[in-house]
Amino acid sequence: MIDVLPSYVQGSWWTPAAPADTTSVAMSEMTTVRDASTGEEIACVSTTGLDLAGALDYARTTGQASLGALTFHQRAVLLKKFALVLTERKEELYALSARTGATKADSWVDIDGGIGVLFAYSGKGRRELPNAQVYVDGPVEPLSKDGSFLGRHIYTRLPGVAVQINAFNFPVWGPLEKFAPAFLAGMPTLVKPATPTGYLTEAFVRILVESGLLPEGSLQLVSGSVPTLFDNLRLGDIVGFTGSASTAALLRRHPAVQTGGVRFTAETDSINASVLGPDAAPGTPEFDAYIRQLVTEMTSKAGQKCTAIRRAVVPTAHADAVIDAVRARIEDKTVIGDPRTEGVTMGPLVSLAQRDEVVRQVQALVAGGGRIVIGPEDPGAPDSAADGSADSAPDSAADGSERAHGAFVAPTLLRFDDAHAEAVHSIEAFGPVSSLITYDTLAEASDIVVRGGGSLVTSVATHDADFAAGIMSAIAASNGRVLFLDRDDARSSTGHGSPLPGLVHGGPGRAGGGEELGGIRAVLHHMQRTAIQGSPDMLTAITGVWHTGAAANDDGIHPFRKPLTHLRIGDQIASVSREVTLDDIETFAHFTGDTFYAHMDEESAAANPFFPGRVAHGYLLVSWAAGLFVDPEPGPVLANYGLENLRFVTPVSPGDSIRVTLTAKQITPRETDEYGEVRWDAVILNQNDEIVATYDVLTLVEKASA
Repeated sequence: MIDVLPSYVQGSWWTPAAPADTTSVAMSEMTTVRDASTGEEIACVSTTGLDLAGALDYARTTGQASLGALTFHQRAVLLKKFALVLTERKEELYALSARTGATKADSWVDIDGGIGVLFAYSGKGRRELPNAQVYVDGPVEPLSKDGSFLGRHIYTRLPGVAVQINAFNFPVWGPLEKFAPAFLAGMPTLVKPATPTGYLTEAFVRILVESGLLPEGSLQLVSGSVPTLFDNLRLGDIVGFTGSASTAALLRRHPAVQTGGVRFTAETDSINASVLGPDAAPGTPEFDAYIRQLVTEMTSKAGQKCTAIRRAVVPTAHADAVIDAVRARIEDKTVIGDPRTEGVTMGPLVSLAQRDEVVRQVQALVAGGGRIVIGPEDPGAPDSAADGSADSAPDSAADGSERAHGAFVAPTLLRFDDAHAEAVHSIEAFGPVSSLITYDTLAEASDIVVRGGGSLVTSVATHDADFAAGIMSAIAASNGRVLFLDRDDARSSTGHGSPLPGLVHGGPGRAGGGEELGGIRAVLHHMQRTAIQGSPDMLTAITGVWHTGAAANDDGIHPFRKPLTHLRIGDQIASVSREVTLDDIETFAHFTGDTFYAHMDEESAAANPFFPGRVAHGYLLVSWAAGLFVDPEPGPVLANYGLENLRFVTPVSPGDSIRVTLTAKQITPRETDEYGEVRWDAVILNQNDEIVATYDVLTLVEKASA
């Protein structure tokens, strides 16, 4: 008997109790998973008897406690460690991935892509988030004239569990691209993979568990169905769903989402388009790049990608050339068969059921007005995958008897003569299938893209900037991402179908309306944005960021003499004053070459509505301010690495004096280094206590004195 795929819940591995009678109900509830190429049984899947409610409570209690004890940076460091552990053992994952029908290139996208998301969020977390547990969003909102009452927005982590329901096509990347931002936000995750490829998800979860790096309760895995899941969810939980639009619509209607406060985000199937610009005629680099990309998107993962090109939108004049070029490239580059066979470049679909579903959808597209121009008349026939697309395949890859057990479908391109045919804009054959539609004007091309009802991505191959700008303004609201492909970026482009951690992965309308990636924005989706109001002292205590008007500390020790272990928020130095003379202004002007008339020509400066006459250079004042607050001796301050938010408020005339107040505003120790970052609030004032300039000074400071 084949093994039952285990779940990992409440801190241990779990499988259903073995029934005494193999004909029992428990056995009938088992789902058998098979090798996509050979049909060989791999595992059985069942959740009969699993305590789902207990797993969710474990995440909300144990998982929340373990993650809540960590800062953003500490979680970010762990993400990198997870990535390194998976990298060391990724060959194990590659071997299993081949059983899903994935070629080595497909597996690279899934496995290395998933690991890359962990690396990316680790880096972004340490660069873009504070080494704290609260994220401050946006500027201070003054709420009183005297500065005693302020408002600000902060993000804090949600108190529940991040439940992810994943599709079968990316069993590693899919879970990891949801897990990384949730983990960084401090939310424990429960992973529910799709059954056909769940054994690959189980494998990477097992590697992470065996590493001993996972905070307790931070990651759980349920292998199998979860029919009562939504009945056990509550306010503070979040569900990230990837799958069909129809299933997403059904889940959205559950009372837990409608009235129970459970957040629900979806990334669903979409009828993505790729537009060939009118300028991209045969023979141009843009035409060649378009053909390469289209065939890649048809054959990568056997077309089983939510970002795959489903509609090839091309100028009427170039339609036949596109079809010929696609056919030639498929025949030259595509060899279909078992991914473990040398030379194979495209594997089967994930299962026979998926193959049959794709065949049904191709038939529906034909019935809706399409005609097959590349591929067999019957794409699901046992030997159809060798028809016209794998003439150069080895015998083993083209063996019809082998295909009888595998879920093979040949690359198929349909042509629609009617650009308004409903089928081409609503039916998705989730396999190596695309449809070609023609246009004559920019408006027609834009209309075709928009008719998809909302997409994850559209790509446009053009070197015409006017066409690019025109179509972008028309299709932006219908897409989560738009890729412009031309001769300048064709070699470096990551491609139409490749979501990146720093950019939005999601889309409006049919695409689900979610945003699974998008840099730190994806982290904030797992947190609550709250407006806080209070005094400067109270906001400083809550946020860990000093606010103007809060208590400051001038203990006679220059803050630059204090390492991070001694420095405190609010430590301050107030400088002496320095008078600005006309000679100072002229010396600075000639020394730097900045002889702008406001500094050198009294009459012209006085005619300027912003100046009373000749004034000091702003950068002269900032330079002098550094001289007024700096402590010159070697010490804990290692370097000044920048200024931010610099604003010049009041001009300084010859005869005025300036002084500066410098206050430790935010302290960020680095988890992996012997130094940290200190943000200083700098305010330059004149002799009348008017604000001359405000800015933040950024320094690197040793954690402890040498």
